Amino acid sequence: MLRLENVKKHYDGFDLDCSMEVKRGFVTGLIGKNGAGKSTTFKLILGLVGREGGHVEIFQKPVEQMGPKEKERLGVVLSDSGFNGVFTIQDLVPVLKNLYPRFKEEAFLQKCRDFDLPIHKKLKEFSTGMKQKLQVLTAISHEAELLILDEPTAGMDVIAREEILDLLREYVESGERSILISSHISGDLENFCDDIYMIDKGKIILHEDTDILLDNYALLKVTEEQYQKLDKTYILRRKKEAFGYSCLTNQKQFYQENAPQIALEKGSIDEVILMMIKGEEK
Repeated sequence: MLRLENVKKHYDGFDLDCSMEVKRGFVTGLIGKNGAGKSTTFKLILGLVGREGGHVEIFQKPVEQMGPKEKERLGVVLSDSGFNGVFTIQDLVPVLKNLYPRFKEEAFLQKCRDFDLPIHKKLKEFSTGMKQKLQVLTAISHEAELLILDEPTAGMDVIAREEILDLLREYVESGERSILISSHISGDLENFCDDIYMIDKGKIILHEDTDILLDNYALLKVTEEQYQKLDKTYILRRKKEAFGYSCLTNQKQFYQENAPQIALEKGSIDEVILMMIKGEEK
């Protein structure tokens, strides 16, 4: 569905060099702290900013060769874009019908009602969460095959986030559609994505299936003495602590079987992010 190979972008004080892939039927997450390169990556994918190197391919075609037919197969939510505030949802309908031949007007309006979005209210009067809901509903309104969603649940409360994620789960359940999604709320991605890329300072520092990340990654809590004796073959990062070290591993079972005396904690995505960014290499 989507492939990036060594895509490069330079700004003063920041360089992006990113490779990643979104497979058909997959929900792929891109996570990282603010300024890590998530939004820049999305804009490069869509050709909204120029790149200094590398290759972007969507639907097995270079992005610069995509025509209107291919672009109709995309659904997009960007974190720093939106609709004209003087419009109402009803005003948007003819615009969307012109943009997307497969736009489903009745289904779109019904989803807006289901999500308590007022059809005749000006968008500038919407809350941040309401605007985000509208962008997501617009992205799925024309049977897009690939959704590119940059922070689509930003500004939503817990219930609204779960409603949107349920809607997206239903959207991809056929196995023929794919999603690339970024979020700073790691819990959303833990329960939603098939695989996750972690980006820091413009580079991908980890790619893993979500199930493997949650099942096999763990934190070892060791004293200085234990650390010196520890088999470090499967240690990815370490972080100095008052008691000794926290160590990140992707082979939890190895240490459960070979070092049962060591305290071991299951690693959440947040903890993996923290260790991969802040931790030292062994």
